[in-house]
Amino acid sequence: MGVPAFFRWLSRKYPSIIVHCVEEKGKECNGVRIPVDTTRPNPNEVEFDNLYLDMNGIIHPCTHPEDKAAPKNEDEMMVAIFEYIDRLFNIVRPRRVLYMAIDGVAPRAKMNQQRSRRFRASKEGAELVEDKKRIREEVIQRGGYLPPEEIKERFDSNCITPGTEFMDNLAKCLRYYIADRLNNNPGWRNVTVFLSDASVPGEGEHKIMDFIRRQRAQPNHDPNTHHCLCGADADLIMLGLATHEPNFTIIREEFKPNKPRPCALCGQLGHDIKDCQGTAREKQGEHDEFADSMPVSEQEFIFIRLCVLREYLARELTMASLPFPFDFERSVDDWVFMCFFVGNDFLPHLPSLEIREGAIDRLVGIYKDVVHKTGGYLTENGYVKLERVELIMQAVGVAEDNIFKKRKEDDEGFKRRMREKKKRMKMEQRGPAYLTTGQFTPHALGGRNQPEAVQNARHQAYEMRKQSMERNNKDAAQSLKAAMRNGGNSSACPDNSTESRGAKRKAEDSDSEPEPEDNVRLWEEGWKQRYYKNKFDVDVMDEDFRKKVVQSYVEGLCWVLRYYYQGCASWKWYFPFHYAPFASDFKDIKGMFTDFEKDTKPFQPLEQLMSVFPAASGNFLPETWRNLMSSPDSSIIDFYPDDFAIDLNGKKYAWQGVALLPFVDERRLRAALADVYPDLTPEEVKRNSLGSDFIFLGKAHPLYDFIQELYRTEATEGTEIPADLCHGIQGTLNLDDDPILPDKAVMSPIPTLRDITQNNSVGVKFLDPQYPDGFVFKATLLPRAKIPTNVLKPEDFERGGHRGSWRPQLGFNPNRQQAHLDQSSFRALGHNLNTGQRGRGHFSSAPPPSSYHQGNYRPPHGGRHQSFQHSRPNSLLGAPPSFHQQPQFSRQQQYGGGGGGHGWDRAVQSQQSAYQQNVSRGRGGGGGGGSGGGYQQRYDHHRDEWHDRRDDVRDDGRDGRGPPHQGYSSRGYPLPPPSRRYKWN
Repeated sequence: MGVPAFFRWLSRKYPSIIVHCVEEKGKECNGVRIPVDTTRPNPNEVEFDNLYLDMNGIIHPCTHPEDKAAPKNEDEMMVAIFEYIDRLFNIVRPRRVLYMAIDGVAPRAKMNQQRSRRFRASKEGAELVEDKKRIREEVIQRGGYLPPEEIKERFDSNCITPGTEFMDNLAKCLRYYIADRLNNNPGWRNVTVFLSDASVPGEGEHKIMDFIRRQRAQPNHDPNTHHCLCGADADLIMLGLATHEPNFTIIREEFKPNKPRPCALCGQLGHDIKDCQGTAREKQGEHDEFADSMPVSEQEFIFIRLCVLREYLARELTMASLPFPFDFERSVDDWVFMCFFVGNDFLPHLPSLEIREGAIDRLVGIYKDVVHKTGGYLTENGYVKLERVELIMQAVGVAEDNIFKKRKEDDEGFKRRMREKKKRMKMEQRGPAYLTTGQFTPHALGGRNQPEAVQNARHQAYEMRKQSMERNNKDAAQSLKAAMRNGGNSSACPDNSTESRGAKRKAEDSDSEPEPEDNVRLWEEGWKQRYYKNKFDVDVMDEDFRKKVVQSYVEGLCWVLRYYYQGCASWKWYFPFHYAPFASDFKDIKGMFTDFEKDTKPFQPLEQLMSVFPAASGNFLPETWRNLMSSPDSSIIDFYPDDFAIDLNGKKYAWQGVALLPFVDERRLRAALADVYPDLTPEEVKRNSLGSDFIFLGKAHPLYDFIQELYRTEATEGTEIPADLCHGIQGTLNLDDDPILPDKAVMSPIPTLRDITQNNSVGVKFLDPQYPDGFVFKATLLPRAKIPTNVLKPEDFERGGHRGSWRPQLGFNPNRQQAHLDQSSFRALGHNLNTGQRGRGHFSSAPPPSSYHQGNYRPPHGGRHQSFQHSRPNSLLGAPPSFHQQPQFSRQQQYGGGGGGHGWDRAVQSQQSAYQQNVSRGRGGGGGGGSGGGYQQRYDHHRDEWHDRRDDVRDDGRDGRGPPHQGYSSRGYPLPPPSRRYKWN
């Protein structure tokens, strides 16, 4: 959803929905990587049935990561994607279904946002290249040092769009990856794997929702299926609530704000490219041995429990004394609908509603007041009751004027506080450039912190003198540079220059930052007239135009809600304006919308590329198509401006503004493409066609023999899946043109990975269950669904009740006892381990720096100090453990064995009960229709096979350029045959 602050607001308001993942790590023994046995019970103490992957949230961070070095080529990108999926599978461990969905051709309503993002990315990339060139010249002229500029082709992330060669190659690589895991990983043996690649129309998350929606409408669906959806978009929370499945969990990377990023010019941390001074890089290690290694912390994952969010919403939305029966499921749908007003991917948010200003809380309060007047709910099964929505909008419109004025007051107050903070920081910075540590550190009078004792007085004195000399040398160097810039006049300094005394301060020295010009001024009278004049270039008295904007927005609200609950109502509808109307403009909206156009079709993949790509990304298109983007004679050249304006719209940063791009006219586009369609090659024609979903499974799956028989008999018509062979999943199977078949080798599309010569997996086309036109999916709990046990306590609902006492939960067991140390333990460790002092304690045998050797001092070669040091044990606890690695405990220690640990006893009981319940339901895949035991019966056999195979995995990741690193083979992939060689073009 297009609300950057939505998840932050949600996690702060409802903190108990967050659960930190427990992740079991693989081990290494004698250089051999031992992978995790995913057939064992989930360490998070919950068993998931289905895992859904919104693949675009995986593809982007793997192909162009922000916090580590980017992959060198496309093959490394594919392997990084494989590893990411492996890690998620290890954490979640689904027992029934793994569904991978890649974004296909999107509806027009979404394509406008995609177009804006891709044009922005192209513009920002070109501006970054120019800025780097300009700043590099300035730094070098000042005498700064910069590393040599690398000639490296920039990865254009725009290629992650349906219809490109990259996406076609990704689909082939994922087919190989699935076959490899079905053959070699015991945890995959009984899992049904679905792949919906970029050739299948629809956004990834909505293809997943369509699958869930259609399966739960089948009579054989298990209403207590535990779903887990992976993705970082906030709209996944809304989509999960819209399913009304009682067991729905979202897994995503933990958000860590203000992560440091290296400078794009010098590669160092601590500053942006605009502040780069060209200082030499500090030596990393004694011999600069860590020069090429950038410290990277592995990203952790969290679970978002929607069942707990439903508990919060039940407390917040429950209303008494209603003139109609209260239905919690209907109120959840209304809450989801109201969240659309603060932003989504298809409509701009209303000017008066900002998530950071508590807009959702305001809407909920208005909703609870208005629902008594309306006599019913705002929505029903994805359809909007417009006459009731109008009451909500009018209530917001009454407060709009006060909202804009308060926003201005809050903004001014924030700026005032920031100015005062800067002044305080400047005052604190005035003082000596170097302050020593330890006993000589200045301390405030009456402070509770006592000065630390000096560990080595000689070394401390040396550090003080060295810092003083460095500061003096730096000041002298700066004075010399200033004199050279002023033509050798050393007196041209700020203190001696008479001209500088009356000079005006530079903009960067001012306390106030330049503000973007705001011609609308919503906080002043006449704001509505100025808004329509500046944003739409029309007079506020033009009632017909205002009604047209409101009508389009009302259609958009109906389209978005239908999209979430019933599927895409129209592939061609979109909101034709860059800005939204005011809430007070929603008058007489009941008759503004009837229904959408029927039987609309999605764009072809290459047509979508022409609609969302700027001319700079035209290299992903055929040559004649590319010319339509750049040729002055093109009839659609106006769709591809070289430059465009970005309206900050009251915001501070460009990424928050509105890109004023022209909308693509579908009729003109198709007319222009009609002349170049004959130029497509057979391969391009294939990439431009729409595909279908695939289903893959291994030899141990009950459906395996059924699919194999379809290929043997060469079935020409679609065949329905027997529900009892696939956990109640139903759909239609069709033979694949280029299938993965048993005993047929699967060739590796990545030269560094080995071919699968002995294949025991099979793949076939899959089509979701079909329903007649006009069918309505019910937005309600299914009859046999069991609501999970409540986990919230009364104090969890109190505002601010968690501050200071609330701590994030680890795993799904609330009684899990986390290991911790008290203050006395930390003091004991600090005293005995002597961390961070590098042996410079009271009895240290380390000599002072070499600078002391020039005097009378000589380093000791023995004596009392040295012998005492060697006679003293290193630690009371033996060798100090690494605090960056998860301690490995035995099974008995983990779950309360060996005495004590009542919390662990409850933990193991909870885990084993969930695991046994999962086995009894047949989650392991031993058979369909509730038959169990298959998963448990094959556990020992699969485990022995897995441990036999691990001997083939080797870790010799040396490339001759530095310390050992993990190569492809160290991550569970077999080494390629020696006869194959990969030659770069």
